Amino acid sequence: MNYFSIFISCCLSLVSLAGAGQNIASNMETKYIDTPEWDKTFALSDKVNHKKVSFTNRYGIRLVGDLYIPRNHIGQLPAIAVCGPYGAVKEQASGLYAQTLAERGFITLAFDPSFSGESGGQPRYISSGEIYTEDYSAAVDFFLLQPEVDRARIGILGICGFGGISINAAVQDTRIKATVSSTMGAFDPYDKEQRYEMRRQLNEQRTADLLAGRTNERSGGVPASLPDDAPDFMKDYRDYYKTSRGFHPRSVNSNGGWEKIADLPFLTFSLLDHADEIRSAVLIVHGEKAYSLPASQEAFGKLKGENKELLIIPGASHTDLYDRMDIIPFDRIEAFFKRWLPS
Repeated sequence: MNYFSIFISCCLSLVSLAGAGQNIASNMETKYIDTPEWDKTFALSDKVNHKKVSFTNRYGIRLVGDLYIPRNHIGQLPAIAVCGPYGAVKEQASGLYAQTLAERGFITLAFDPSFSGESGGQPRYISSGEIYTEDYSAAVDFFLLQPEVDRARIGILGICGFGGISINAAVQDTRIKATVSSTMGAFDPYDKEQRYEMRRQLNEQRTADLLAGRTNERSGGVPASLPDDAPDFMKDYRDYYKTSRGFHPRSVNSNGGWEKIADLPFLTFSLLDHADEIRSAVLIVHGEKAYSLPASQEAFGKLKGENKELLIIPGASHTDLYDRMDIIPFDRIEAFFKRWLPS
């Protein structure tokens, strides 16, 4: 089995040089969406109020998110926008993070990025580092229009591939005052010849799709079954995305996967070129036993300033930081945000 495409689709850290400007246009008006049933992979907390909302990014794509507000809150609160993992939806890990942080006193928004989940964007099953970075800025715009939010106290959190995107967003958007990257997706570990071969194969796939007159072929997502000698990280992904633990019908990874050619642009993107320019606070969290740990170590090595921190969780794998409540360091994450989003 060729694991490269699945490897990239599940965990590649997507960082671009996007320069999306911010404005608050009339179409940023919040819309509330009826939610007749709870469809998350985690239970609803009795400590928060939940609303499904929609808002629009700079590219005119309508994004859908779950807003979590602490019950009986008083005054304006700090806010945190959460997204990821790459190929997941807001009903999975990002929603769990958002709800847990709302229990701890933050207004939070877990949102589906463009082209996936309940968010808009055509065609489906593609991805864009530039537009994903803009999605975080659109979430900041959303918060700026909420009366419950303290506009000077906005942070973001990215999981897996969106750990890299969140750092890129922190470079671009100076309104973001604190950023957490959790279990950042692995960087491209291949040499020039291997990358060229992947580009060649993906472009051959693009040609084949074109000549066949078909919608671009999909990768198949995370396999439901794997051989005994499959890499441990693939078994971890299967145990999350293909079981009751994390399966969701709208998740790309749980189902048909991305377009096979969706990853082509990421083989030429520069990763974290401007990470050293981030002046706001950044906390990078990763598992000691995660195959992707070098991604966070490399990213942390590029950051500058005393308000940057790397937290390695002993014994934790990559997907342990998706949903293992006994492993995710919520106390440390809460303390970080409260320190750098002070009242």
